[in-house]
Amino acid sequence: MAINTYSDLTPRQTAYSVAEFLKRAIPLMTIEKFGTQRPLPKNETKNIKFRRYFLTGGTGGYSGNAGGYNLPLATTALTEGQTPTGTTVAYKDYTATIAQYGNWTGFTDFFMDAHEDYPSVVREFNDMLAEQAAVTKETLTYNVLKAGSQVFYANGATRNAVNTPITLTLIRQVTRALKNQNAMKITSVLASTPSFNTQPIEASFVCLVHPNVENDIRNIDGFISVRHYAQGKAFEGEIGTVEDVRFVSSTVFTSFPDDGGAKGTMLSTTGVSADVYPLIFLGKDAFSLIPMRGSNTAQMYVAYPKASESDPLAQRGTIGYKFYHSSLITNDYALVRAEVAATA
Repeated sequence: MAINTYSDLTPRQTAYSVAEFLKRAIPLMTIEKFGTQRPLPKNETKNIKFRRYFLTGGTGGYSGNAGGYNLPLATTALTEGQTPTGTTVAYKDYTATIAQYGNWTGFTDFFMDAHEDYPSVVREFNDMLAEQAAVTKETLTYNVLKAGSQVFYANGATRNAVNTPITLTLIRQVTRALKNQNAMKITSVLASTPSFNTQPIEASFVCLVHPNVENDIRNIDGFISVRHYAQGKAFEGEIGTVEDVRFVSSTVFTSFPDDGGAKGTMLSTTGVSADVYPLIFLGKDAFSLIPMRGSNTAQMYVAYPKASESDPLAQRGTIGYKFYHSSLITNDYALVRAEVAATA
């Protein structure tokens, strides 16, 4: 079945379909808003380059390399009437491969002719595909983030020992490490709209958690539920804050099943070893990605039944989507993974 750029929709209909697709998908994407956004470049190679700038002379985490954070300082007093030497700007490039993802489903001419709710059902197909696209993109990004190099354990020194839940002590250990590395708090996020608009937020770190960990977080002294926020809007999936960390929950943030120590009173897939949940703490500019915004990163295709060699009686139609994706960690010092168990 032939499918062209706009399939069987006019450009206006396609724009509307993409907008509706994004309207359903974007609220389901809890990670994307916290990264550095890089729109899909046109007519370039399959690789995308993310560039990080810093002052020449900086080393370690400041320059995106291993070692302690070392920002070069200007500690020499100025001499009257003399222009100082100045400092040049350096940069580090991070390269990632752009990939395309997508899926489709079909319907028949009989369905179109006989189903009393045909138009609304096709819109429901669009919604279901949008949900799949959103969770797929979230999962791809999450799999990158959980491979970060900095890790803390709720107990023990390795994953296979973990069998205790998150605690206030662990949260403070993580935030202290982030602050000592001069990781900046997040102060703005991508708005939950199809555009590239951002919205300011109160400075904070963000932690991505699985719903199975929510009860343990709520039981921490000082936890403030989103219902009690004095002002400001909660993120999609946000459950509340502990000190300067906002916790965002999604089933995308899956566990390492049975990878921990003896389960005791913790959740376990097989009933033997504790499931280990990676909690991803994020600071500003921890990672970069191509966002699902605009027609270049999310496209809808509808092909109505039409006669062809493969479908001579025009019995089959399709509706589908595709999007481009790439994500990578661009500042290891602004991302920490804390591995915990979850109370049963």
